[in-house]
Amino acid sequence: MPPSPHRPSALAWQVFRGSDAIRRGLVTEHQLRSSAWTRLRHDVYADARLDRDHALACRAATLRLPPEAVAAGPSAAYLHGVAHAAAFTDDVHVLLPRTIRVSPQRGLRAHSVGPPTTPPSAPAPVADLSRDRPHASARPTDDAMTATLRTAGPPPRTAPAAAAWETAVWLEPLRAVGIVDALLGQGLTSRDELAETADRNADRPGGRRARWVFDLADPDAGSPAESQLRVRLVLAGLPRPVARHPVVLAPGLVLRPDLAWPRYRVAVRYAGRRHVDADHPQLDHPQLDQLAAAGWLVLSATSRRLRQEFPALLVEVRAALAARGWRN
Repeated sequence: MPPSPHRPSALAWQVFRGSDAIRRGLVTEHQLRSSAWTRLRHDVYADARLDRDHALACRAATLRLPPEAVAAGPSAAYLHGVAHAAAFTDDVHVLLPRTIRVSPQRGLRAHSVGPPTTPPSAPAPVADLSRDRPHASARPTDDAMTATLRTAGPPPRTAPAAAAWETAVWLEPLRAVGIVDALLGQGLTSRDELAETADRNADRPGGRRARWVFDLADPDAGSPAESQLRVRLVLAGLPRPVARHPVVLAPGLVLRPDLAWPRYRVAVRYAGRRHVDADHPQLDHPQLDQLAAAGWLVLSATSRRLRQEFPALLVEVRAALAARGWRN
């Protein structure tokens, strides 16, 4: 049986600077290459048992940034609980004061915030992210041994409404609307807060774009794919559907199709989810038959049709609406 990897207790479950750990004598450069650790960035390592999710990517990125850095946009949305907002391999978005610049690095999107205070002739200082390179010959000194080991916990993040605004400005609309839908649907922010945020930032670059994304958002969306389908239909010129519109068929019997145009009694059922969502259950075939018996025309959309056959799906939905009286 192979021996257990060497993990000093001070580094267990941590994200840390390799150079710090070597100076303190906790590990050697050779030990950092073992299976106990995952190298995330230059001089940034983590306990290999930690989940490789976007929270880990944020911890790794902010460990090499000035303390003023704040996770923002989709990164902040993820940290607030929107699991699909970002993945481990996605860029980490951070806000920094305009007076601080950082050298470019892969996997990091640094955005400036606040009015410029540095004269144009005097460039803002650039944070040096290349220092403290681990070296095999490093020997811990007394001061290094007693110094505080720098580790990275969950980074500070912008508030949910601010994260929604940043996401709307920085990401392409289909992805942004899905994240804003989730922030609303999980109760992390509200339409009133979004409207206030949009008003407060109306004169900033991207202000109009953010308001447009907010207008497209719907807290009742059941999944990012359903959000994408809804937005693509609207951008194609169709009237805006209602997510999870309640259709009352009998006392105590209420069905909620994924997307619906109540005026025309047309609905779309998205069948691309791999699992049943207790909060947004899919309609089964008997329920679809009940909707049809009540005069509803229900179309089916799958993940394949959304990704590869959207023009054909659009034609079907457009024809169904036209047959029920919609005129473009």
